[in-house]
Amino acid sequence: MRTLRLLFTFLFVLVIDPVAVSAQANDPLRSTCQAVAQFNLPVLKASTKSNSDNVLKAFETSISFVGHSTFRIENNAGLTIATDYAGFAGLDVVPDVVTMNHAHSTHFTVAPDPRIPHVLRGWGKNGIPAKYNLGIGDVLIRNVTTDINNQWAGFEPNGNSIFIFEMNGLCIGHLGHLHHKLTDNHYAQIGRLDVLMIPVDGGYTLNIEDMTDIAERLRASLILPMHWFGSFTLERFLAEARTAFPVERMSSSSLTVSLNNLPVEPTVVVLQPESAFGYFDGD
Repeated sequence: MRTLRLLFTFLFVLVIDPVAVSAQANDPLRSTCQAVAQFNLPVLKASTKSNSDNVLKAFETSISFVGHSTFRIENNAGLTIATDYAGFAGLDVVPDVVTMNHAHSTHFTVAPDPRIPHVLRGWGKNGIPAKYNLGIGDVLIRNVTTDINNQWAGFEPNGNSIFIFEMNGLCIGHLGHLHHKLTDNHYAQIGRLDVLMIPVDGGYTLNIEDMTDIAERLRASLILPMHWFGSFTLERFLAEARTAFPVERMSSSSLTVSLNNLPVEPTVVVLQPESAFGYFDGD
């Protein structure tokens, strides 16, 4: 089944979307994860760095839970991405790309490390929503905006971004600081997800029942909880999640993912945080 899925993904890109696999450097990347291709956005291009020490094989992606809502995503070409970056992505780590959201200071920084080439703020300016379609090598990063709307952060239209990372045939989605249910239009823009990073605190973000419903509709093979503030919060989510998904716990903070080793059915996998950074601050 996994082999057939990998073959289908390759044939889909090759036959349906030849631009995405074109060898010409000036050709834009196009989403192979998006269900409805309704946005013709310009794609920014940049070359990847090489990393001779990288041990990932072709088509493999490393995902590490740094803590809070920050994951570090690395591909076999040496590209490093940090989600909901607030100034820390791991010891001695300077990412190539960071994404941020505007709900609280633990999800963004006003002074990102100047060595980071690409800083993607999930909120716009002057009432214009943030919109990204960033191509780096064969990696595509795009976003779908949602509103910030709770009693602590107030209301900010399009203040949160769901970031989608398309790499090594995988569709990886990070819900950010999600406060409300998703519409059909949101789901269409997100498209298929293989890996879902989901906030599970149940209070500062969307309640756990509705968050579980979102996970059920997205049907990602791998569901990674984040934004939990200790065992009580995590266990409360897992109790709800078990009504819909099997749950596995890992003793490590990292895993290596490819289309060939995804769970055969949607599964919640709990990673241990690398650090306590921003972890018990309550937002």
